[in-house]
Amino acid sequence: MPVLYKGDVVGDYYIDVLVEGRLIVEIKCVNGFVPEHTAQTLNYLRGTSLPLALMLNFKHPRVQIKRLVNNFT
Repeated sequence: MPVLYKGDVVGDYYIDVLVEGRLIVEIKCVNGFVPEHTAQTLNYLRGTSLPLALMLNFKHPRVQIKRLVNNFT
């Protein structure tokens, strides 16, 4: 997905899943979410100006879900 800054493409993000152009889904298989996972997903939100992301962790029998919202500030 292209990243825009002041209307110019400045790079690309490799998002795991993009749902209907509106929702980023980041898929992980880790012992637990660490701040770096959250920072990566928040950067995706800010760089794409999308409003919402979900982080899913499939490492354990019960899926861990974290919802992140772009604060638009």
